[in-house]
Amino acid sequence: MESLRIITEEHQNLWRIATTLDLVADEIDQGGKVEAPFFSSVFDYIEQFMDRSHHAKEDEFLFRLLRQRSAEAANVLDRLQAEHRNGPELLRDLRAKLTATAGNGEHNAAFTAALRNYTQGLKGHIRSEEKDAMPLAREALTADDWAEIDKAFLDNDDPLFGGKARAEFRELFHRIASLAPESIGLGAHSAGSLQPGTATGKGDVLLSVKGMESCYGRIKALKGIDLEVRKGELVALVGANGAGKTTFLRTLSGVQPMSAGQITFDGEDISKLRSDLRMRRGICQSPEGRQVFGPLSIEDNLRLGAYTQPKGQVDGDMEKVFSMFPILKEKRALPAGTLSGGQQQMLAIGRALMGRPKMLLLDEPSMGLAPLLVEEVFNVVKALKAQGMTIFLVEQNAFAALAIADRGYVLETGSITLTGTGQELISNEQVRAAYLGM
Repeated sequence: MESLRIITEEHQNLWRIATTLDLVADEIDQGGKVEAPFFSSVFDYIEQFMDRSHHAKEDEFLFRLLRQRSAEAANVLDRLQAEHRNGPELLRDLRAKLTATAGNGEHNAAFTAALRNYTQGLKGHIRSEEKDAMPLAREALTADDWAEIDKAFLDNDDPLFGGKARAEFRELFHRIASLAPESIGLGAHSAGSLQPGTATGKGDVLLSVKGMESCYGRIKALKGIDLEVRKGELVALVGANGAGKTTFLRTLSGVQPMSAGQITFDGEDISKLRSDLRMRRGICQSPEGRQVFGPLSIEDNLRLGAYTQPKGQVDGDMEKVFSMFPILKEKRALPAGTLSGGQQQMLAIGRALMGRPKMLLLDEPSMGLAPLLVEEVFNVVKALKAQGMTIFLVEQNAFAALAIADRGYVLETGSITLTGTGQELISNEQVRAAYLGM
């Protein structure tokens, strides 16, 4: 039933967009400006992703087979598929009302009313698929049915829904997050772009941790941690608050003393190296809480991230960061402390990238962000992974982290209790009950 997992993840993404549109409609009704580029980017995403791909895949495989297997399905699916068919017309109406707002403000109210009707319908559609159609599918469809459906949803060569298409969807979502008003997005005037992926298969072991222990006084915070990360992998470490996730990253990067164990990185024992020397070896961290240098400019923050790198490549690397996060270029001369939380998070990631990491450490990157930017953070992480970057992700949002991870580790009170692929851990009943709220 991998297809249902994929559909649910897509529903979560679409729900974030619907919630974002409601928030922006409220701002417009209170006198805010209608930002046409932002709305156009949202409508482009909905048109290409939901109306052309998501709905088409459901209709062709999941809903077709469900009609064959269940007499009850027609009552549910007739309504859902009618909404699928009507979606493009509703979107055209929204585009027309958006165009009308350019004339004068009197059309704004009509636009926001139509926007709320659309998001209400989208949320209702998602609820019905999750609460009516999916339970019926789980009950009625056979193993052969699921094999056919899952094959279609997991087909990476599918021109509508394969790997290339998903990269295009990430790019479209990146535009939305970049252009969204600063209260809920990055507030940029240009969209930027995510570099296309050229990743190869997983390589040799890059990081090996054996028996790691670390203490705060007499309190042992880490109790014999064993884990490894291979080149090109995205590995997630999940666990509750206080489990030791941040302590592990601080110990790995050399900020927190290690009382026992061994750390091998890129074939070298770095257990006794200072933190600055570990960074020079290629371990670069985006810390919890962003921790940007508030009085310094955005540009100076980025340059600090590259202090170990040859000066000749710094400007080029900075332009790469600016191309990904154009809001940082627009505000490059301003103090970093004036940025919103989401903008500071992108700056923290950009600062880590300036060190040209062999392994990027991300500590709670989604913490405290608006829903749209939570999705954008994971969108950026997926894009970096697609470029071949090795990433170690520490995240309290266990579902989102494991959904994009090649492998994951579950940390409880300083000890690793479970490990497996991201999907194995998502499916694990213990993990679902403890961390996923299921």
